[in-house]
Amino acid sequence: MQRRDFGRLVLASVLVPTFARQAKAADWDAVLAAAKGQTVWWHAWGGDPKINDFIAWVGTLAAERHGVTLEHVKLASTADAVAAVLAEQQAGKTTGGSVDLIWINGENFAAMKANGLLYGPFAESLPNWPLVDMSGKPALVTDFTLPTMGYESPWAMAQLVFEYDSARLPAPPADLAALRDWVLANPGRFTYPQPPDYLGVTFLKQVLYGTIADPERLQAPVDAASYAADTAGLWALLDQMHPALWRSAQAFPASEPAMGQLLADAEVDIAFAFNPGRASAEIAAGNLPDTIRTFTLAGGTIGNASFLAIPFNSSVKEGAQVITDLVLSPEVQARAQDPAVLGFQTVLNLAALTAQDRARFDALDLGAATLPPDRLGPALLEPHASWSVKLAEDWQARYGVAR
Repeated sequence: MQRRDFGRLVLASVLVPTFARQAKAADWDAVLAAAKGQTVWWHAWGGDPKINDFIAWVGTLAAERHGVTLEHVKLASTADAVAAVLAEQQAGKTTGGSVDLIWINGENFAAMKANGLLYGPFAESLPNWPLVDMSGKPALVTDFTLPTMGYESPWAMAQLVFEYDSARLPAPPADLAALRDWVLANPGRFTYPQPPDYLGVTFLKQVLYGTIADPERLQAPVDAASYAADTAGLWALLDQMHPALWRSAQAFPASEPAMGQLLADAEVDIAFAFNPGRASAEIAAGNLPDTIRTFTLAGGTIGNASFLAIPFNSSVKEGAQVITDLVLSPEVQARAQDPAVLGFQTVLNLAALTAQDRARFDALDLGAATLPPDRLGPALLEPHASWSVKLAEDWQARYGVAR
């Protein structure tokens, strides 16, 4: 190779990434320009006042910094928003959809992706995407075993933790068998949300992880041929526990907040949540006594991520991307992790942050009830979405009670 050719190659290796960055910046400038003045209807679960307040705060930032108006449509079930988008698709409404942004994961993401209801891929084009901890947190790019492929962007990490009052229960159960034995020895002091509530179904999956002969089966769709054998231990354990549950399993709390209220009212001694910082956040808010602590089970507990997705027929896709990128900013992520706000785990790679942004997280007091990362234990991958659907259906058939 001649020296001048080598020089051209070196120059090209420098200029191509530079041009790519410039093009990407120009593309995002165009997104920001188009987003200004748009109103984004974010459909998200509305069952927690703290989350509602957080979304409203994000809306304030979006309006002040980007001229984007954010409206929170408070859902009782994400499936309602999915059904709305599907109905619009079937009616031929390819623009001007009623849902612009949706908090989603699991079977709802699988359903939207399978039916062509999602816009994208867009996530990896967001300016804050390089800060996402894709290698350290595999749940951020795989949603209930389904690769996200840029059709949704993560905004919060979650892992199942159990909450208890250390003043009444000095030594919580260490594993699933010990939890069962404790429930039987303490009738009426434990319960779980009624499936198909997402946290109730998560409890079923956690028990299934501890009773199935081959947990790897959970990473594949439900197999009708082996399903009965795979779930026999789950139903056997629940059959044992149910007579000793709160209200003898004749009633169940409807949701995570409802179960958390039972713990706050001392009607139960153990509850659980999909947010390791929830207990500290509730203590900070004065809703739980400061003796509440958290624990996980030997072998690990289920972990996953919450995502944001944009329906195919949103007419304000630019504004939706601006909101999604804003939620990935270190400022917003640190506020979400603050126990006084939400206590969510961040999706960001802290090592990739500037010193100033890392300081936002270092300054947080996670609270006495929040387990440090090295004590959370393994985060078990979410089973394939088909397990959630099948388990909820079968639970209703076996134990269903009127709400």
